[in-house]
Amino acid sequence: MRFGRLHFGSITINGVRYTRDVVIDRGSVGKRKKKPSRKCREQFGHTPLSIEEKLPCKCRWLVIGTGNYGSLPVMEDVKGEARRRQVELLIIPTNEAIIELAKQPEDTNAILHVTC
Repeated sequence: MRFGRLHFGSITINGVRYTRDVVIDRGSVGKRKKKPSRKCREQFGHTPLSIEEKLPCKCRWLVIGTGNYGSLPVMEDVKGEARRRQVELLIIPTNEAIIELAKQPEDTNAILHVTC
């Protein structure tokens, strides 16, 4: 997987520019479907990553890029589900996440927040 520039509101992966949060699941890149998590928005002031979303947990490592400023909240139930599935979770700002993904692409999935 080749990562291009990360800008506020967009990321380029394999030459394709994405303007929404993305999910990388076993080499496929798709849009993050965050609608199920919106019911928790008031609690955090931002739509968090919750267990209600389809998490790409068929991997050894799951990298969560929390945005340019690390603002994406990750709910405790997500962390618990990763532990239950024996998936190592790495929660870091998105610019650091793409560096980690480039280092360790095998058996690694990701959820990348591309704004705040």
